Amino acid sequence: MKTECVGDYVKLKGKTYPCTVSLTMDLIGGKWKAVMLYHLKNGPKRYNELRKEVPSITEMTLSLQLKQLEKDGLIHRKVYGKKPPIKVVYSLTDFGNSLLPVLDAITNWGNHVVGEYGEFVKA
Repeated sequence: MKTECVGDYVKLKGKTYPCTVSLTMDLIGGKWKAVMLYHLKNGPKRYNELRKEVPSITEMTLSLQLKQLEKDGLIHRKVYGKKPPIKVVYSLTDFGNSLLPVLDAITNWGNHVVGEYGEFVKA
């Protein structure tokens, strides 16, 4: 039996995974989800703030990924106002905050790789 599982499969919100790594990658995997969570770790942000902090992401991708993160319970979307222009703020949920040690480890590893094999470049 796999050491990360006490059963043959794991299940979360009706979805079955072969292991906990698969579950984790479904929640935060891909090119942008972890990046967006990283930018929300220091506090709530509006859509346009996230867009400015991740300029290479398309608006459609940002919107879709935010919806997926919200659906998965990692972020909270709060809407202020009833008619346009409305204010929408995104923040980490308690479930999302539980990922902070993982995000910190990814950040530290990335910093190490750049320090050893690459370089930090100013725009």
